[in-house]
Amino acid sequence: MSNQIPNVTKERQRALAEMVRLVRLQQIASDKMDDAFSRMTGINLTDGRCLDLLDVHDGLTAGELAEAASLSPGAVTTVLDRLEAMGLVTRTRDQADRRRVLIELTPKARELAFKAYGPVAAYAREYIEQLTDEEIKIISRFLELAIEVNERRARELQADEG
Repeated sequence: MSNQIPNVTKERQRALAEMVRLVRLQQIASDKMDDAFSRMTGINLTDGRCLDLLDVHDGLTAGELAEAASLSPGAVTTVLDRLEAMGLVTRTRDQADRRRVLIELTPKARELAFKAYGPVAAYAREYIEQLTDEEIKIISRFLELAIEVNERRARELQADEG
């Protein structure tokens, strides 16, 4: 590890360096999978990221999607127009607040995602079944922290641009 952490054993530094290396390799593998999905569907990576965000949040408003994807409102409108024309998203009025328009995935989008990503879950199942409940909690906690760290640094870099 090039940035040595003071007062940490060499063994721990090696373990941390290996963890960082593996996280980076996992991100690269995820990027490759996202690229393959984009080629399979004929959509670009930004559109794919928006589909993914809509899926994990079970629908968002255009403004919420813009913020989550770090896109301008105009850029999100363009993305949504493309995705809607492809039959991958719908825009519907929120029944609880008719002023809000919710963007949701269509069954077609879910089918495409399952076609690409469904086998990944099947491949991983045998490995995941070997994990204890405690290991799953530890991994989930690590992922929560990794998300926060990356989101924080992305916000800092975006602020530096403006």
